[in-house]
Parts: sequence; C-alpha cells; structure tokens
Amino acid sequence: MRICDKEVELFASKRPGAPLIVVNGEDGEGKALRGAAATVAGADFSLAAIGGICWEEELTPWPAPSAFSKQPPYAGGADGYLKQLTESILPQIIGQLGAPPAYIALAGYSLAGLFALYAMYRTDAFARFASASGSLWYPGFVEYVLNHEMPRRPERVYLSVGDREARTRNAVMRPVEENTRRLYGDLRDRGIDAAFELNSGGHFDDPLGRLARAVAWTLTDGRDSIDHTENGEAT
Repeated sequence: MRICDKEVELFASKRPGAPLIVVNGEDGEGKALRGAAATVAGADFSLAAIGGICWEEELTPWPAPSAFSKQPPYAGGADGYLKQLTESILPQIIGQLGAPPAYIALAGYSLAGLFALYAMYRTDAFARFASASGSLWYPGFVEYVLNHEMPRRPERVYLSVGDREARTRNAVMRPVEENTRRLYGDLRDRGIDAAFELNSGGHFDDPLGRLARAVAWTLTDGRDSIDHTENGEAT
C-alpha cells in the first residue's frame, strides 16, 4: 500500500497486539526479511517494510559531504522524514492491524540503521531499536548521541558491524567499528539492555541475514534468548 509518498509492505500478524517492527529499506524486501527474521526469532510479529526512500536525503541527520566521490552530498533530512513517519505513516499502519501492538521497534541497515538510532534521540514513538551495520561513521553522529538524552528509555537496542568494515580505504568510513563500540558502551553504561555483534565480512556481506538477526533480537526479552556468537562477538 502507498502511504504519503512511500511504498509500505505490511505483513500483519494474526495475533492481536503482536509487536510491530518498522524497517526502512529497499523496495520489495519485506517478505524475505519477515521470513528470515521469523525463522531466527521463533516469535510472532507484524512487519512494516517501508520503501521509496531517498536514503541520502531522508535518512541522514544533518548535512554532510558524501563519503563517495560519485554520490551527492547528504542532505540531512532525517527530522522531516521522522515527522512524516511518526505522524502520518505509522498511525495508518497501526490502523491496519486491528489492535495496538505490544510495542513498536524501528530497525534498519546501513543509513537506515543510522536513522533508527538517531530516532532514538528524537522521538518517543518507538520502544526498541536495531541497527545492523549502521553507518555510525557519519560525521558528528557519535558526538551527538553521547551528548544528548533520549526522550524515552529504550527497552532494547541492537548494534552490529562487519569485522572488515573498518578496513576500508575510505577514511570517512573507517571509524565505523570504533564508533559502534563506543555507542554500545554508552548504552550499557546507562543500564540499557543492549547487544553488540561483530559479523564476519564487509558492509555488503549478507545484509538480509544481518538485518533478520537484528530484528529477531528486538523480539526477545532476555539477553541470552538468541545466540549471536556464531558470526562473531556478541553480548
């Protein structure tokens, strides 16, 4: 279905009140993601996969030069998209479910993972967050989150990065693992239930699998409910 200017794939649970996972991503990936996440989690949930997003504009928190020579600069339109998401798109999604979800989680990969974590500091609309290989190299992002409070204490936060992502020749992106670990440490220092996973490979290795594991972790309620040690380090 189309809401505002976005294409939304909604996979609604048959169980009233099931958790709702909202994922910003590529067009048409919702069905595969829901299937993969359900297999890992073994839990029932609704999934809203939102496509038709201008990643460099709508998922970036403030203007910044592009990390790639052939791509346009980042426009920093995350606040505008977040307003559209929480005030227009999300209410219509919830209206399709038949009953309010037990909680709403926001998840994403790459710049969408960055957006999910930025939203954690900008709105109280979501209870849980997952950032799979999030673009935490983004200029000024870690400094921002370390110096701002969240409007709502999150129930659970998942972070991951590939073990080769920091080995890139791109100097802008090189701090991604260090920054992810810094944010994870800050969340743990605040007493927030957070997980960090170091996956094998670079940024483009198994994005569906990484995002599915991220979604699955948000659906559990115990630190040891899912074993994340197979592909790297987890806590």
